[in-house]
Amino acid sequence: MARVLTKDGRTGFGFSMRLDATEARHMAEWHAGVRAERPAIEPVLAHPWETAYVARETIPWDVEPGFAGLKWLSG
Repeated sequence: MARVLTKDGRTGFGFSMRLDATEARHMAEWHAGVRAERPAIEPVLAHPWETAYVARETIPWDVEPGFAGLKWLSG
């Protein structure tokens, strides 16, 4: 999981099912509007988040109850 908080208050989230956080960070930057190109990802687990992202649908964050419980540091 990655979260980007811009100086003007926009928030972007990203995820990766791999061990490298780069993919999640790039996705969060794109979601927040600070990266122009939408990152391409290769699904590795057929997780609903991956499936939705690849299909250009809204990511169903609520399928992972732990996501709602994350405590993000304030920017």
